[in-house]
Amino acid sequence: MKINKNPEKPIQKQRATVQIIFLLLVIWVGIEFHLFAMFLESNGTENFYQRPPGAEGFLPISALMSLYYFVETGIIHFAHPAGFFILVSVIVISFVFGKSFCSWLCPIGTISEYIGEFGEKVQKKIFKRVIRIPKFIDYPLRSLKYLLLGFFTYAIFSMTVPALKMFLDSPYNLVADVKMYYFFAHISRLSLIVIASLFVLSIIIRNFWCRYLCPYGALLGFFSILSPNKIRRNPASCIDCGLCAKACPSLIKVDKVKTVISDECSTCFNCVDVCPVADTLEYKTVFKNIRIKKNYIALAVVGIFVIITGIAMLSGNWQNNITKEEYLNHFKKMNEYGHPTSTEEIDKLNQQAE
Repeated sequence: MKINKNPEKPIQKQRATVQIIFLLLVIWVGIEFHLFAMFLESNGTENFYQRPPGAEGFLPISALMSLYYFVETGIIHFAHPAGFFILVSVIVISFVFGKSFCSWLCPIGTISEYIGEFGEKVQKKIFKRVIRIPKFIDYPLRSLKYLLLGFFTYAIFSMTVPALKMFLDSPYNLVADVKMYYFFAHISRLSLIVIASLFVLSIIIRNFWCRYLCPYGALLGFFSILSPNKIRRNPASCIDCGLCAKACPSLIKVDKVKTVISDECSTCFNCVDVCPVADTLEYKTVFKNIRIKKNYIALAVVGIFVIITGIAMLSGNWQNNITKEEYLNHFKKMNEYGHPTSTEEIDKLNQQAE
């Protein structure tokens, strides 16, 4: 049987370039936030550095609350508007192109991917094979991220609009980005042990955090299932080489299905790139069976993110309207802020801040 070789070039170099660019962008945001924190620590005597709104991308719970508040009221809350638009862009990307945010833009996903690749090389060198968790253990562990997502969504969506607004207006939420910064800047021994453990586990089990614990990934996995675009396999031209399944970092049996419908698929195109036969593994629309070129997906994923965050900037909804004087005031009292568990405690924190 004559085999038509796949003429398409792999897209992994382009994906790696996009990953590195966004990782460097996150590092730059971190540097800017450090300078902003130094201004706060100096009680306003040092040069003022504008707080980088991009840091709100690391406040997914606050962003989800803002999204729920927007759905209920039509108002974009003033505290973390950038986080709101970042979440919206990520959800749109996931609905259109699956969990591509995780494999193209997410800095945690990028780091996890490189750790996983390093771990597999080490395992092959030491054990001559890659360690795989049995299915009867893998499936229960994968449910953990959905349990975490369920906990957060229930806690948020069970709130009334007044209670939601009260939390979003609270000093605890207003300085959530500052508190997040100090969590990492002055990390506790316990937190360091947890992060180190996750690092080691990610070497042993590829994508341990993303596969088992990330509630953000669980949310995007839900929208990924609903996406009208999927990787599809043509059984007629498939030679059953199994290379696609071996290349998949999410352990999906691509060679056994006609359409990849999985909450774990991150649209990384590893499987498509290694397929040796033309027109066998392709990215297509589910309903009209229209093929979409990989290069277009790369441009579209980045484009959607840039367009939606660009709309936020142009509409004046990127930087919040909290003044530096307010930040200084909240920073002085930050150590007094606890985690509010009721509307009464939130009201008390607001009175303290005033």
